[in-house]
Amino acid sequence: MRSLRKLIPSPGALFVFEAAGRLSSFTRAAEELNVSQAAVSYAIKQLEETLGQALFRRQHRKVVLTEAGERFFYDVSIGLTHIRRSAEALHQDRTGRHVTISVSTAFASQWMLPRLAGFHADCPDVDLRLQTTDRDSDLAMEGIGLGIRRGTGDWAAYHSALIATEDIRPICSPDYLARELEDPTLERLARTRLIHLDEPFRERPGWREWFAAQGIDYRSREEGLRLNDYALVIQAAQEGEGVALGWQHLTHRLIAQGLLVNPVRETLQSEFGFYVVWPKAIALIPHAEEVRDWLLAQAEL
Repeated sequence: MRSLRKLIPSPGALFVFEAAGRLSSFTRAAEELNVSQAAVSYAIKQLEETLGQALFRRQHRKVVLTEAGERFFYDVSIGLTHIRRSAEALHQDRTGRHVTISVSTAFASQWMLPRLAGFHADCPDVDLRLQTTDRDSDLAMEGIGLGIRRGTGDWAAYHSALIATEDIRPICSPDYLARELEDPTLERLARTRLIHLDEPFRERPGWREWFAAQGIDYRSREEGLRLNDYALVIQAAQEGEGVALGWQHLTHRLIAQGLLVNPVRETLQSEFGFYVVWPKAIALIPHAEEVRDWLLAQAEL
């Protein structure tokens, strides 16, 4: 670090450089940092002289990163992002009330939201925050305490605990069943209007895999409704748009309420499951442990 101290006139210069590079303006950087424009210009000049490289091209009413400046900006912004996230995690350790859990939209809407009233009653001191995402986040990198993952429970970077096995059964609305699938069979199911989940980032079984588990060689005719979010798939099935694959831990409540039905009894049960996970590299704060234990208790109900 001694050599770094020789290259960087002061740590504050990195904050100034990052703000100026991100905003393409010394004036706006000064406003954001609550310093004068002259202070920003001086800090950048000192940094350029120490590094021996021009970092910005001065243009009318804006500044533009040079090629060297772009390379330096990339590394500085990544480094400051890591520092910020670590500081936020330490601050969370100090305040300790809020816990973030990374989940899919479908898990949030069909599993978590119906249980939130119970959660608040059981864990009144926890500020729970649901972060929905269309891909599996790097929890440690993003400063997130808990996540829900599909897998076999074996992750190098995460501890895990099972909350639901993977049990997939066809679902549709009662009206669609009465209108289109009277006396349903697997052969008729293969010919009806199917709703397909096209997940862009998460691997999920589709109709071909489901029918294969029943001994049927199903080949898609590229027909039916295709959606890239499972929450939309469930909604489309409720609206009578066709038959979808139903992950039972997300759809059993709707089936119990009569909003969805299973047109056939056959199922696909895989070796995968859905797990609550937390990073091995970061110890859970007490409230995060409380949320994890609550999730596992719900899975046993």
